[in-house]
Order: sequence, then structure tokens, then C-alpha cells
Amino acid sequence: MPQLLTPQVLLVFTVLTPGLIFLALALGWLLGWTPRETVIVRTAKLAYGFATLTVLGLIGSMWSAGLYSISAGEGSWYAVHQFEIPLALSVDRLSLPLVTLTVVLVGLVAVFSKRYLHRDPGFHRFFILLHLFAFGSLLVFTAGSFDLLIGGWELICVSSALLIAFFQERPEPARSAIRVFLTYRVCDVGLMIGAFVLHHLAGSTLQTKVFSGSWPEQASVMTGGNATLIALLFLLAAMGKSAQVPFSGWMPRAMEGPTPSSAIFYGAISVHVGAYLLLRAQPLLAASPIASAAVIAIGSITAVHGTMVARVCTDAKTSLAYSSISQLGLIFVEIGCGLSWLALVHIAGHAIVRTLQFLKAPSALHEFHEIHAAAGGHLARTGVLYDAIIPARMQLWLYRLALDRGHHDTILDRFAAAPLQRFALRMTTLEERFGRG
Repeated sequence: MPQLLTPQVLLVFTVLTPGLIFLALALGWLLGWTPRETVIVRTAKLAYGFATLTVLGLIGSMWSAGLYSISAGEGSWYAVHQFEIPLALSVDRLSLPLVTLTVVLVGLVAVFSKRYLHRDPGFHRFFILLHLFAFGSLLVFTAGSFDLLIGGWELICVSSALLIAFFQERPEPARSAIRVFLTYRVCDVGLMIGAFVLHHLAGSTLQTKVFSGSWPEQASVMTGGNATLIALLFLLAAMGKSAQVPFSGWMPRAMEGPTPSSAIFYGAISVHVGAYLLLRAQPLLAASPIASAAVIAIGSITAVHGTMVARVCTDAKTSLAYSSISQLGLIFVEIGCGLSWLALVHIAGHAIVRTLQFLKAPSALHEFHEIHAAAGGHLARTGVLYDAIIPARMQLWLYRLALDRGHHDTILDRFAAAPLQRFALRMTTLEERFGRG
């Protein structure tokens, strides 16, 4: 490999490729230039083909040199007095598999979208947002500091909301996008405050300074109550991104977007970002039994909730969404128990399988009829085990609970959203009175 193509250069190329394509397409769109579909698709193929080659080169160079991690970048993205956001990228045994998955799966979804969105008025807009999402995801997985991670986290949030509202001629996708965006914003407070507290207590958010050793054998400089506080704040952010109870209600609403975006966002990459955050902060969980127990409890409740609701859903995409939620709950349990490698393998396998299932969702009913015919019209009924161990009255109660999806949205609307709306209206009234006075 030429000396210029060092692992650091390959890492920078991998992260920047989708970002540069996004800037080019977005700038052309603002200037009134709309390229043909073939140009958009070929650009995406070249971009993610190139990114795949750089990732393979990065893996090969790290393997040959026996490196567990590499870092790239220097200087600060933003600095005020003693506070700065370091412009540092890093990749290790945790982030490298997820970077590879992101590049490969986004490329596959781009190819699939060529026909799925053919002649759609928003074809150009979809690919702009897809590149933005890919750049944000790669930035999250390769951020060398929690401050820089927030930047990629927010790009995922924005692109998710805009793709949910992709079919903007209908009001329901827009309403769903606003609900998802608000859920993200409420939970993202945990990540922002957690990074602030980490900077205040440790003096930096650079992962090399707050954690020692290589993943997963890392230790944290934070212990006791400080580690618990930061870990719980990060857990709040992860719950929102990974649709954990009680914030799981946004996931079915996200199915309003195109099937390709549902596959890559809520089947493969975006929903696992919360789990990645907890894996990245694993040393904090190891130093805090309280936070670890909270992760296990939330994951267990979510796994049961997702399994129950998935069994009563009446459409394929919503059923897949809640199946994903149940698997994410299990991943949270694995993380809380300290099974980092198992959680990483689970994330990778789940991402691949869910991508395939979401992309095949439009033809799921047709395939079911084929399987039903091949079986001679005698497919085995599911749920026999539950009938045997759960009393009939409890089955009916659980069915009603699952049908209303655990009443989570009702509870949040009544005890969280409604009081905030009333408070905002009262503040508006006071402002108008004092303004007139």
C-alpha cells in the first residue's frame, strides 16, 4: 500500500465520502440543478463502492500492523476559553464492524431504492437525506470524543425526521415525523448533559482521556456517583434512539417513511446507535452497578413489551418494528450484563436480518401465500405454548394491553406532553399581557 494511504487517511476518506456527496447534491439542489436518476444512482454506487474499498483497506492495514485502534485528526472543531470540541476520529474493535456494516448496507439500500423510488418526485431528495444519514452514522461510530459524537447523533435525528415525512402530500407522515423528532429531542438531552458533566468532572470528553485501555477491556476514570450519573444520562439518550420502553411508541410511526429508509434506519443502523452509545460507555456501566441494573431492567421490560405487541400487529412493517424493539431490549440486557462481544455480534446479525426483512416487507403477504400453498394449506399455528401456560383471563388482558401498545403513548401524552403544552400556553399568555403593557 502506498505510504500516502495510511490507516488514518483511509479512515478520513471513509467518513467524508458520503458527506461530500451530500454537499454536492444538496448544493446542486439549492441552485436548481436536479440530476437524472441514473446520475444519482451511479454516484451513490461509486461513493459506497469507494467507501467499501477504503474500509477493506483500513481493516487490512490494521490487521497487518496488529493495531487494535487508530486515531486521525487534530485541532479543534470549536473552542471557547478552556472548552473545546476536538476534531478527532477514532476506530477500534467496537466501531470498525459497525462502520463496515453502515457502508455496505447503505450501498445496498441505495441500489434497491433505484427501482423502489423510480419516477418518484422525491427521488433526488431521498438520496440527499440518505447520504446525510450515512455521514452522520459514520461520524457517530468514529467520533473520538463524545462532543463530536453529538454532531453525528443530531444528523441522524434530522435525516430520520425528514425521511419519515418524505411523503409530504399526506398529513400523517408529517405528524409522525414531528412526534419522532420530539421524542428524540427529549431523550437527546441526556447525551448533551452527560457530555457536559463528563467534561466538567473529567476535564475532557476525549475517549482516550476518560477511558484507559482498549475496548472491551477498558476502565473509566470516573467512579461511584459520578459514573452512575453520566451512565444514566447516556442511558436516557440510548432509550430514545433505540425505542426502549416507555419511548417505543415512535417506532411504528417511523414506518410512514419509504421502505428503504425504514430498512436502513429502523432495521439496521439508526436503532442500534443507542446500543452503540452504551457499548462505548461500557466502562461507566462497569463502574456503576445501579446503571447496569437499570439497563438490564429497561431492556427486559422492552423485550417482553415488543414481543407482545408484535403478535397483535396487523401490518408487516409495524410487526417488524416491534420485533426489532424486542431484539433491542435483549441487546440492552446483554450490555447491562457486561457481555460486550455478544451484544456486538447480536447488533451485526440483527442489522443484516432486519434490513432483508424490511426490504422484503412489500412482498411479505405474497410470500406467505406461497408458503401456505406449499404446506398444503396447513401451517402450524403459533402461540400454542402461551395458550398452555397463561390463563384465559390473563390472555385477554394481555391482548388488550398489547393492542394499545402498553398505553405508553396515552401516559406520555397525559402526564408529559399535555402539562408542557399548558405551561407553554400560559407563558405565551403572560408574554402577550406584559408585551401589551
